[in-house]
Amino acid sequence: MTLKNTIDRWGGISKTLHWLIALLILALGIVGLVMGEFPKTPKYFWIYTMHKSIGISVLVLVVLRLAWRLYAGAPAPVPATPGWQARAASLTHWLLYGLMFAMPLSGWLYDSASGLRPFKLFGLWEMPKLVAPSESLREIFHDAHEWGFWALILLVVAHAGAAFYHHLQLRDATLVRMLPQGWLDSPQKDGA
Repeated sequence: MTLKNTIDRWGGISKTLHWLIALLILALGIVGLVMGEFPKTPKYFWIYTMHKSIGISVLVLVVLRLAWRLYAGAPAPVPATPGWQARAASLTHWLLYGLMFAMPLSGWLYDSASGLRPFKLFGLWEMPKLVAPSESLREIFHDAHEWGFWALILLVVAHAGAAFYHHLQLRDATLVRMLPQGWLDSPQKDGA
């Protein structure tokens, strides 16, 4: 397996970043939905710090992934993909990048505007505040973080749904080329 993307398949670095980011976002989403219900104990504050720390990690990974994509390019659409589908996929990918970038930033801005003491990234490094404490900004960034999460969920469902549609209905290599080599290769028409 090559590390760099090819004309017909994502390379190892893109695949690793894709699935690592997906798993971290899944974990952040689950924790984010339930952490407000936890009692205000030391464990609660640890969970919040981990949520923030993993969110910042996602921000760094998304920047790396975007830089890698700009450097390594992307595979061409699977042969016989209609132009409108290729454009829709491209738009969806760029919207996903935008939301994956905006979500951690809005969370960081929300934390900054809330006036809480700075959190330490994984308990080690104090993160700087991006804005001064402000109740109005806190509400704006909280809403942006919350609504951004639901928009991200909708896009991820559309993205995954399209991949499964291509795999199960069209039986092309769209999904397979983002999976580790050898996974689900048999149903594909073009063997890519």
